[in-house]
Amino acid sequence: MSTVGIIPARWASQRFPGKPAVLISGRSMLQRVWEGARRSSLLRDVLVATDDERIVQLCETFGATAVMTSPHHHSGTDRLAEVAAGLDDDVIVNIQGDEPLIEPKVIDAAIEALNSNPEAPMATVVHIAEPEALADPNRVKVVLDRQGRALYFSRSPIPALRRGKPPKTSWQHVGLYAYRRNFLQTFVSLPLGDAETAEGLEQLRTLENGYTIQVAVVEGWVGQSVDVPADVDLVEKRLRLR
Repeated sequence: MSTVGIIPARWASQRFPGKPAVLISGRSMLQRVWEGARRSSLLRDVLVATDDERIVQLCETFGATAVMTSPHHHSGTDRLAEVAAGLDDDVIVNIQGDEPLIEPKVIDAAIEALNSNPEAPMATVVHIAEPEALADPNRVKVVLDRQGRALYFSRSPIPALRRGKPPKTSWQHVGLYAYRRNFLQTFVSLPLGDAETAEGLEQLRTLENGYTIQVAVVEGWVGQSVDVPADVDLVEKRLRLR
């Protein structure tokens, strides 16, 4: 199957304006994400979807192809779907532009998970949650069934710690998705559900509408998204330990 990666990128982040251009150990965050994704053996190409000419110019400095989209999208997934509508690829991978430590094995795992389950319209990735992640609402937790499918995503600790002890294994979500192209167009037309609205997690829209999300477990890798300026230091510390 032909598979393409798309990085939605916008300039006007409320918490961190200009975030794609922030320098992390001498290279822009967007460049680091693009370079990590380009090493995937399962992607034919990696594009950047944006509504800002400044990001187009940034992409030109390191050789990435940027596609301009509407400035009226409410989410990166909407931006992704606009670009995907003009492509013929079977699978579209949404690669978050704020994950500068992304590695190709993480992307490949999501694609392979989707290929493993013909009934699943999309797939995503988890890793073992760090202890401090359970109480952190910015780190999304996931409960899986025995076939590796997502049961629920939450910013709260799940399952609930009724006996005061955490479960044997807690899974932390990585915000990376592989979609079958036709389902991506369906997804952006689905109504928002109560759980999605309450949690602020759009992947719950898939579950609330009765669709399956296949999940891959990635070992030996823990991401570090950049949500606020202070996160840059955390990423640089991890880079120094590599």
